Amino acid sequence: MRDHFEIRDHDAAGRIGRLEVPRAGVTVETPALLPVVNPNVLTVEPSRLRGEFGAEMLITNSYIIRSTDRIRDRVLEQGLHEFLGFDGAIMTDSGSFQLAEYGDIDVTTEEIIEFQRRIGSDVATPVDVPTPPDADRERAERELETTERALADAAAAETGEMLVNAPVQGSTFPDLRTEAGRHAANTDLDVFPVGAMVPLLNAYRYADVVEAVRAAKRGLAPDAPVHLFGAGHPMMLALAVAAGCDLFDSAAYALMARDGRYLTVSGTEHLEEMEYFPCSCPVCAEHTPAELRETEGDGETDAERLLAEHNLHVTFEELRRVKAAIRSGNLLELVDRRARGHPAMLDGYRALLDRADELERTDPVSKDAFFYTSHESARRPEVRRHHERLARLAVPDRLLLTESNAPSTHDYDAVWRVKPPFGPFPRALSETYPLTAEVPERVDVAAQVAAAEGVASLAAANPETELTLGHDGWPETALDAVPDRVETEDLRTLGR
Repeated sequence: MRDHFEIRDHDAAGRIGRLEVPRAGVTVETPALLPVVNPNVLTVEPSRLRGEFGAEMLITNSYIIRSTDRIRDRVLEQGLHEFLGFDGAIMTDSGSFQLAEYGDIDVTTEEIIEFQRRIGSDVATPVDVPTPPDADRERAERELETTERALADAAAAETGEMLVNAPVQGSTFPDLRTEAGRHAANTDLDVFPVGAMVPLLNAYRYADVVEAVRAAKRGLAPDAPVHLFGAGHPMMLALAVAAGCDLFDSAAYALMARDGRYLTVSGTEHLEEMEYFPCSCPVCAEHTPAELRETEGDGETDAERLLAEHNLHVTFEELRRVKAAIRSGNLLELVDRRARGHPAMLDGYRALLDRADELERTDPVSKDAFFYTSHESARRPEVRRHHERLARLAVPDRLLLTESNAPSTHDYDAVWRVKPPFGPFPRALSETYPLTAEVPERVDVAAQVAAAEGVASLAAANPETELTLGHDGWPETALDAVPDRVETEDLRTLGR
């Protein structure tokens, strides 16, 4: 049991939590974004990150600090918080990114953990090996062993109140990610980053990101705070949270601004091509794209800095939107909307729904509303849960299931409603979640197929019951899912 992390709300695998960071004396609400602060290039002053943007935590690189003489001595003398001018929690990276990029670094886990402790880091990181995507299995296994030794060294270090990360590696092998998660969970370490994600994120391989996160989560304990290393584009935050991530860090706000790129919740725009800003943050409210372009190199109003500020505003705004969605129970509907912004996002959403059985374990059984907004909605965990719970219901000998109203006269023992995508249920449950769902009048085939699968679940649980299904013109793809022993009637053709 990790008593420094408390989960307050759930929706799908997303959660609102409280991460206690004892060395900083603060409690960070999750999901949380940690802006990356390069100690050599302060695009946005860290002192502004908390008050103006809402950052409760940031991340910087202890390896860069240690390797830069003019910075190292000042940080050792002043302490990391005073040096950066930030009074929230500070996480430090270890040089693993440099190891992945350049192939070698001159520091061990023991040395870098001790250095992070000395400079006043609140959450430290060992020197793990970020095995890139699509590496061969032999390499992934070999480097995972090295990472596990680094975790052991970190667990043995004297850290006091400083929390320590336990990165979960394994490349694109789900079983290795699960094994790594299980190994990390069995240590005494505190926060669990899913590592080597930047290449996947940069390539928009969101389905692979979801698979890696879900695989790691299968090995980790339910109360483990999960950090998605290198993720900070607002477009994918809802998806990543729904997959089970609690912490995010990214230099995207600054790196994108350096290239003249403007972040939105549906993608990335190029400042030079924009005529209007679709945003009302302070930067966009006070400047037009043309005006912002004219500030290039203009000191205090430099376009790069202003773009970075916008990128931070839109990212933190999306994170607040995600938290509100968790609290309201409509996180998957937000993910559905974001998935329409890019085909790769839709791939990621579909990969997430492939794990609906895992999402169902933490998804609340009751929420305010269920909105059917796309055929992906038919695969949500609420639909799966309804089908599984049909076996609990008392069923009479002869039962009519119908999408229409109950007939005025009939010789059935009972008449149940059928509502795509859920399928059959007693009319007494009509006002219970999720059967109060808002569904379009023009129901799509996916919803009808899911409803037919519900009929099949009911039939399988009650083999002696005589079932009749009255459907509203279902296609053969849906009717094929209905067992042969269920009599079917097309309500559209009755009385002709």
